Amino acid sequence: MKFEWKGVMPAVTTKFNEDDTLDLKMFRTNIEAQVEAGVHGIVLGGSLGEASTLTADEKKVLIKETVQIVEGKIPVIMTIAEQATKVALQAIKDAEESGADGLMILPPMRYKSTDNETVQYFKELASSTELPIMIYNNPVDYKIEVTVIMFKELLELKNITAVKESTRDIINIGRLRNEFGSDLSILTGVDPLALESLFMGADGWVAGLVCAFPAETVAIYELAKAGYAKEATEIYRWFLPLLELDISPQLVQNIKLAEVATGIGTEIVRKPRLPLQGEERDRVLKVIQDGLKSRPQLPDYKNLKVLNKQLA
Repeated sequence: MKFEWKGVMPAVTTKFNEDDTLDLKMFRTNIEAQVEAGVHGIVLGGSLGEASTLTADEKKVLIKETVQIVEGKIPVIMTIAEQATKVALQAIKDAEESGADGLMILPPMRYKSTDNETVQYFKELASSTELPIMIYNNPVDYKIEVTVIMFKELLELKNITAVKESTRDIINIGRLRNEFGSDLSILTGVDPLALESLFMGADGWVAGLVCAFPAETVAIYELAKAGYAKEATEIYRWFLPLLELDISPQLVQNIKLAEVATGIGTEIVRKPRLPLQGEERDRVLKVIQDGLKSRPQLPDYKNLKVLNKQLA
């Protein structure tokens, strides 16, 4: 599938049963809700998807299942987050054979590689496949930054064409856009900076709270890109307390609690993670419950012609 790196692409959670097997029934329920809301792609096996706890076989199952659910309507992106180059190369091969349409690749895990090591790692992986690639740039969590200078070398490879921009430095979107123009698609990866990033020129949003609130997330994107800044901002301000649940070491537990509240997920996480407990659980539940109580009525974001008449 040929596609553009733009729009809302949920970094979906992985659903588990009580016996620690994949819960493909609830997984399907959530993916179908994402497609119905109008998302533009599905990202599997990221940090929110508990990638570090998944086996290679489980990742293949998730790709195949998602490809079957979306029926070619939107691309399926697999995350490559590995410690060794040879393991990452095998993961790419598995993703290709399982039907993935693109890849999101993280720098080497655990080892804090130098700039040169990071570039060579990305280049070797990209050279092994024809699938389109989005580089995940998240120095806050992974301690490795992919700089403008590094991207200059990486973009020599034709299939590296996008970045998930998670530096939390809003200015970096301008830097990348000024340097590379339309040659590099920019997708924000920080939920509480999403609207600001879209207004700064980001092409899309690799989102987290979309897992529980797909329609609201897509509405913000569509309204912002159509020039309805006021309408997008109103929904976004309502959403912000929920979006901040994404920037936490317990983002998986937080977002899974939100999925339970909206009926499209379960709270089950894979050890060593444990469900939230005590005061922190109460705090997160209050954020979710307060959001549900004031949940906005959305305009017809899927039909901009009708929306034009409604807002005229």
